[in-house]
Amino acid sequence: MTADPRARSFDAAAAQYATARPSYPPALLDAVEELSGRRLAGARVADVGAGTGIATALLCARGAEVVAVEPGAAMARLCREALPGVPVVRGDGNALPLAASSVDLVTYAQSWQWTDTARSVPEALRVLRPGGALAIWWNTTAFDVPWIRAQHERVTRCCGTKPTPATRPGDADAVRAAGLTGLRVARRRLRWSRVVSLDVHLANIGSRSAFLVLDDERRRAFFTAERGLLSAAFPDGSVEETYVVDVLVALRP
Repeated sequence: MTADPRARSFDAAAAQYATARPSYPPALLDAVEELSGRRLAGARVADVGAGTGIATALLCARGAEVVAVEPGAAMARLCREALPGVPVVRGDGNALPLAASSVDLVTYAQSWQWTDTARSVPEALRVLRPGGALAIWWNTTAFDVPWIRAQHERVTRCCGTKPTPATRPGDADAVRAAGLTGLRVARRRLRWSRVVSLDVHLANIGSRSAFLVLDDERRRAFFTAERGLLSAAFPDGSVEETYVVDVLVALRP
């Protein structure tokens, strides 16, 4: 979707991504239906940047007719294996391999930031039918949980990335940052959590692009230290990860 090497890094960790990344709560798809004004059952949906099919599977379970669009060969292969009844096509959001006015909903789960919105917004509008909608969402970090905030700061120091502000942008800023200015957009934020083993939690963190492009020695040193810290904090080996799903739904004019 972009020349950024981080966007291309996921393909090398496709299996890790599939087993460790979190899904999304049922309330997310309830919100998508409400904000788009359309039931998912029977809707034609393009899930773009589908990865290994995490969101695709949820959309299918709601009765949607889904086509998955994924640029990475390994990610697409795992998506096909997990969801053999779902068409999976290679492509990205900057040039969708779909006909004009062919879908009711275009979705991006964790993938919108890898597109060039000057191209991906017109592409989404091109393939949407009249009355259709574009839905983009992310599992964002619950920074009000102290250990999660502390871990985020350790991650940014290790990877040399900029810490995410603890205060999330307001609706107008979120719409502008997503490149959706000028469209009718609604936003919803949904808090949820999951309990996983320490191994799954560390694999989840390690599947992030900032780590995937890091050199092996630095990555190993971080995870050795992180395992020690979290083993002391969670002696039973279970970690509760808390997220806030941030979803934006834009209606086709």
